[in-house]
Amino acid sequence: MKRSIYLQPTAVFWSRAERRPIDQPDIPEWRGLPLAGGQLSFAALDVLTRGSPNTTRRTIVLGDAFSGDWGREALAAADILQELSEQRPRFAGMSLDRPRIMGIVNVTPDSFSDGGQFSSTEAAIAHGLKLVEHGADILDIGGESTRPKSDAVAVDDELRRVIPVIEGLRARTDAVISVDTRKSEVMKRAAEAGADILNDVSAFTHDPEALSVAVETGLPVILMHAQGDPKTMNDDPKYDDVVLDVFDYLEGRIQACVAAGIPKTKIVADPGIGFGKHLHHNVAVMAGLSLYHGLGVALLLGASRKKMIGELCDVADAKDRVPGSLACAIAGVGAGVQIVRVHDVKETKQAIAVWRACMAGTEKGLD
Repeated sequence: MKRSIYLQPTAVFWSRAERRPIDQPDIPEWRGLPLAGGQLSFAALDVLTRGSPNTTRRTIVLGDAFSGDWGREALAAADILQELSEQRPRFAGMSLDRPRIMGIVNVTPDSFSDGGQFSSTEAAIAHGLKLVEHGADILDIGGESTRPKSDAVAVDDELRRVIPVIEGLRARTDAVISVDTRKSEVMKRAAEAGADILNDVSAFTHDPEALSVAVETGLPVILMHAQGDPKTMNDDPKYDDVVLDVFDYLEGRIQACVAAGIPKTKIVADPGIGFGKHLHHNVAVMAGLSLYHGLGVALLLGASRKKMIGELCDVADAKDRVPGSLACAIAGVGAGVQIVRVHDVKETKQAIAVWRACMAGTEKGLD
């Protein structure tokens, strides 16, 4: 069921530096609330209200939130405000007090950026270990490309690709290992091989057995928004309001997982850049990232080397989209996203470290 009121944090600032919000010198810092319990805070809210034919938006300063015309609406949305500000728990053993980097290991012949580069077990393991050396907190192992127009992969083929890689990496690194799959059998076998996270781009809607298998494993999960199947998802995607529709979908999938027996503390949400979305949809979702903290779970952003960057910057080759990928990662952590999923771990780690130092005003204690 669709919400009627959505709250998007604005006037976001680095709270530890004891600064006033950028471009908001009239808002005292004491009015700010922590954004998902992290080092960022927010001092105002954009209140989005679904209506016909359009969504309306107005900005409320937190100090004025429970007075005047906003009073009744604020009380109705108090639970959302709590979801926006509460500390996010540890995920797969990791604290989320700083941005975490998920490095991509595609054991596929046809992924959009690096298909075929790491399709052998040995190459994929070596690449994963290199990403850990470069600063990856998580390794995301995938054996089925879900790029637009991609064909489905048979279960046996996917198992043959990913299980030896997970086993090999588990024996050689303590890094958190995620398996990127839509299939229940791959989830089950990956968990047995040592995977720590189940990352499903279909949010457990593709395979009718996947959700029950996820519950049985007891592993934390990542739920992504996608409209349609990878083969056809970008042919003609339609939304009433893409930012709010993505929120509603993810909220529904979180509720389904909780009802099935997965604690909310074990769930991360991903708005799914590029999955059933045209350029204007993707840009809108990027601009609305802070809204998704209202889901009450940690957030993951996966925009690395994607078509959106190529369309914005006229860059056809995905490997040439690294600068744009870094810009997306910084935009994500600037909106409070806790995990960024990237191809270029070394470059992303450097970019985030510099951004955090500049925001905090100190080179010490960022990790």
